[in-house]
Amino acid sequence: MFKLSEIKELIKLVDQTSVHELEIENEGARLLIRKPGKTEVVNVQSASIVPTYSQAFQPPVNQPAAAPAVQAPTAAQPAATNNYHQIVSPMVGTFYRSSSPENGPFVNVGDRINEKSVVCILEAMKLMNELEAEVNGEIVDILVENGQLVEFGQPLFLVKPE
Repeated sequence: MFKLSEIKELIKLVDQTSVHELEIENEGARLLIRKPGKTEVVNVQSASIVPTYSQAFQPPVNQPAAAPAVQAPTAAQPAATNNYHQIVSPMVGTFYRSSSPENGPFVNVGDRINEKSVVCILEAMKLMNELEAEVNGEIVDILVENGQLVEFGQPLFLVKPE
């Protein structure tokens, strides 16, 4: 179940971003926050897992959708991604390649990483969360831009595992 304080924080996060809809499932409870215009709709109910994507990102091919406001990045992705491990976002937040604007990026294409390598920072609700690779290998592609809003489960990096 969701705590009221968590719901309030998520509503604030959605209100401060360009995300128009956020759906999260936890322990059989589903939280759906929509932002049509200036109002928010919060609906909490038990349900099976049904992924919902905001207008900011392209939905899966099998779901019809209106034209998204921003297309998910697809350029420069290698043709055969089957052999690569995807490092995905564990949360909704803002993607940062470095710890500060003055510092260089944590990783670049071609860098070798291990399970404990920090690959980026995800900012959510004013908290900076370091994301570790959890895989040994080589960075093949960076799928999002610095400062871009990312969604839960969105691929961030492609890694050629060792």
